[in-house]
Amino acid sequence: MPHGTGIAPRSHVWFAMNDLDDLSQDFENALLSVDRKEAKAVLTRGRERYAFAELAEHVISTAFERIGKAWDAGDVALSQVYVSGRIAEDVVGEISLPSDRSRSGQPKIAIALLDDYHMLGKRMVYTVVQASGFSILDFGRIEVDELFEKVKDEKIRILLISTLMLRSALQIKKLSDLLKEAGLGVKVVVGGAPFRFDAELWREVGADAMGFDAADAIRLTTEMMDEAS
Repeated sequence: MPHGTGIAPRSHVWFAMNDLDDLSQDFENALLSVDRKEAKAVLTRGRERYAFAELAEHVISTAFERIGKAWDAGDVALSQVYVSGRIAEDVVGEISLPSDRSRSGQPKIAIALLDDYHMLGKRMVYTVVQASGFSILDFGRIEVDELFEKVKDEKIRILLISTLMLRSALQIKKLSDLLKEAGLGVKVVVGGAPFRFDAELWREVGADAMGFDAADAIRLTTEMMDEAS
């Protein structure tokens, strides 16, 4: 770094981004090859050089996004997607450091897939958020009325919702109305394809924020912790 500037040289930034891209590709290859040992080795190498937030955004999230697109295109089997998610969940938990996992006194957080079957996005967010130190409940695939009851019973303060189809995304409006009518003070963060296509949709369904990926989920959850506690 040049003395006194506080700005990293472009060559260093270029090298770091290319290194992260290589790690992401290696991680994706290991997941699709069902090579748990190699997947862990890739993240371990990355953990030695980068903060977990950087790995979450530039390695784990991007690998999952490519796997999701490959499944949508019919280039990988659903079984590969499922196993990839399970392997990633295991190895991410193993390579995260104790400092990543120590967020005492946090408000209760949960994640749910609203009436959809595409689990990859939710699994990616759950895995990365949990490894970043948040204790998070996984409500799985669920419908609006049941989700409302679970949020109320578990006293959830921050709710992350993933959707793939527009029909499912629009159901969040009903959930938001139920939560507000009950005065539960729950912060709702949404994500998924419908919200990428329509930048205002998250507001229309009554959510408090929208995230593009797992890194956004970490950032938004962190920002909301003070408000919800």
